[in-house]
Amino acid sequence: MVIGDGILTPAISVLSASGGIKINHPGMSNDIVVLVAVIILLGLFSLQHYGPDKVGWLFAPIVLLWFLLIGGIGIFNICKHDKGVLRAFSPLYIFHYFKRRGIHGWISLGGIMLSITGTEALFADLAHFPVSAIQLAFTVVVFPCLLLAYCGQAAYLMKNKEHVYDAFYRSIPDRIYWPMFIVATLAAIVASQATISATFSIIKQANALGCFPRVKVVHTSKKFLGQIYVPDINWILMVLCIAVTVGFKNQSQIGNAYGTAVVVVMVVTTFLMTFVMLLVWRCHWILVLIFSGLSLLIECTYFSSVLFKLNQGGWVPLVIAGVFLLVMYIWHYGTVKRYEFEMHSKISMAWILGLGPSLGLVRVPGIGLVYTELASGVPHIFSHLITNLPAIHSVVVFVCVKYLPVYTVPEDERFLVKRIGPKNYHMFRCVARYGYKDVHKKDDDEFEKKLFDNLYLFIRLESMMEGCSDSEDYNSIYGSAQHTANENDTLSSVGNSIVAVSSSHTEVDEMEFVISCRGAGVVHIMGNTVVTARKGSRFYKRISIDYIYAFLRKVCREHSAIFNVPHETLLNVGQVFYV
Repeated sequence: MVIGDGILTPAISVLSASGGIKINHPGMSNDIVVLVAVIILLGLFSLQHYGPDKVGWLFAPIVLLWFLLIGGIGIFNICKHDKGVLRAFSPLYIFHYFKRRGIHGWISLGGIMLSITGTEALFADLAHFPVSAIQLAFTVVVFPCLLLAYCGQAAYLMKNKEHVYDAFYRSIPDRIYWPMFIVATLAAIVASQATISATFSIIKQANALGCFPRVKVVHTSKKFLGQIYVPDINWILMVLCIAVTVGFKNQSQIGNAYGTAVVVVMVVTTFLMTFVMLLVWRCHWILVLIFSGLSLLIECTYFSSVLFKLNQGGWVPLVIAGVFLLVMYIWHYGTVKRYEFEMHSKISMAWILGLGPSLGLVRVPGIGLVYTELASGVPHIFSHLITNLPAIHSVVVFVCVKYLPVYTVPEDERFLVKRIGPKNYHMFRCVARYGYKDVHKKDDDEFEKKLFDNLYLFIRLESMMEGCSDSEDYNSIYGSAQHTANENDTLSSVGNSIVAVSSSHTEVDEMEFVISCRGAGVVHIMGNTVVTARKGSRFYKRISIDYIYAFLRKVCREHSAIFNVPHETLLNVGQVFYV
């Protein structure tokens, strides 16, 4: 639904702002307004790859000027037309309104919902601003200016009821009309940019958690982590946004669709907050009940009213959300099944030990980086490799990149290194861990350098630890050199004996061996497990796996592109898995 919000927000914001050119030219065709809106949308989405970093300093002044202007115009209209509208702050008028309008008053809540749209995206700003900043801006600027603007339009309509459909632009004084039109258009672009950026952010996080097909993520700013650009999603949003704008051509139906998307996002967020309060914060159930009850009472009231608008454009966000949900579900299902296959078919250590140090093959100089999704054990793809090739590299490192369901992983805890088998096998495992907001840089040389630095550190520390304790055959040591030097009390407590052990011939010989193998060349070995439906599977499973999932795998980014692996050092190993 947030993705649907990212499609509808630019459409309604830009179209409503463009409608101002028609006020002084009543005979102008509505197609001209739509054309202007489409041109602005094309420019907005075409410039996304530059990121908001270069023009971001303009956003706050534009939005602040926008709120001050609408608040000032509201005060002007209240003083000029009817100060009595301020009585609307009395809750008694709510009762009178519903009593007078009946079911029609209830249905109108779907349109009233548009006056609070945008508040559902406040959570997206928490990644960039402190809570106090958002509370201060909303309380001191946003909320008062919106109240003044709506009250001013109401006062204007008390004397000009025939202008009910375009009250905003009609209520602007003639002297500042065109400056206000320019500011309104710029504010619509800023609002659209914020929602598009939020859409990119949520897709990037879903991608990191394995819930969305792999897409290219470009970081447009070196200063701000959250400023990203997703090219594939950008063009999809642009096409759908223009299609909605051209298809509906008026703000009314787009407004119905927009209101549906917003209220559903709010309801879902409340349910998720209930789980967070119970399971994460462990709040008292009475507090959870009060929060959920009050929130759902308001949100479900609005939700019940937008249901009457489903046949008037409200179906659009539901269809968009349904399509994206289907894509995400099928991708996640296929990914989980592929991971389960690799987990259940991984090689036992007994089988590796039975092959001997040479693994039954010729060990050629070089290092083979075998990429796998398994954080433990030897993947089945490795047995497939050594049974079909006559040789294997002298040093083999199983590399596993994991995105954890946490915000970030500290740099000194990113790499976990472990030895597989005896020393003369020269086999290691390295797990690189990232949070869903961490930047996995495209620079493969930097990633490879950090990997080998941690491997060298592991070899040194393993030799040190062997001098302290022989209780374990294989040890797991993780962290960076700085973290270990500062915090590893065990190493600092053994004194001069550690220094003597660390300079042993065993460590020096293995270190030189690994360095020489790295100099001989590094090859990136990647598994390509093809998932296909078994014969006799139900038709919906065959369609989901053989067509939709296969298509998504084909169009999404390959692991080699994600890790920026040069083609001359890439070796793909394929196998088929039936579900």
